[in-house]
Amino acid sequence: MVATARGDSDAFARLVQRHQQLAWRIAYNYVGDRTEAEDLVQSAFLRIFGNAGGYQPTARFTSFLRCVLSRLCIDWTERAAPVYVPEMPSVGDPAPSASERIVARERALTVQAALGRLPATQRLAVVLRYYEELGYADIAAALDVTPKAVERLLDRARKSLSTALAAMFD
Repeated sequence: MVATARGDSDAFARLVQRHQQLAWRIAYNYVGDRTEAEDLVQSAFLRIFGNAGGYQPTARFTSFLRCVLSRLCIDWTERAAPVYVPEMPSVGDPAPSASERIVARERALTVQAALGRLPATQRLAVVLRYYEELGYADIAAALDVTPKAVERLLDRARKSLSTALAAMFD
């Protein structure tokens, strides 16, 4: 990023190439739509590039990227209702049977409905913790809160999900 701030666009291209999969996974797991995820990632990198001159290397670039992307995801929530998926599609997996696809789809819809009821910051904390497997400190940096606040967000999210999923299966 320091090289980008000095005008080296090739350095920024390398950053994008190195981190675009991470950014896309976070966005996709949050919004559940390929096109929306790509738009969010592109917006994040454009925002980072546009503000490269003010970048301060106080943390890892991935922490900075997660922070920018998290804010964009939360803003997106205000504009559209997210659709969650239980896992990212994978290339090369053997084709599941018809009954496995039906069960997986029903499970995905149930999880989507439950996650969709969570407040935006709780949803994002769940995505970062359980889909991206980040620790509390990294989630705290992405959400600009304390690790203790992340613990409380995840605790509330787990309780809400447990209640919502139990009600859906009754």
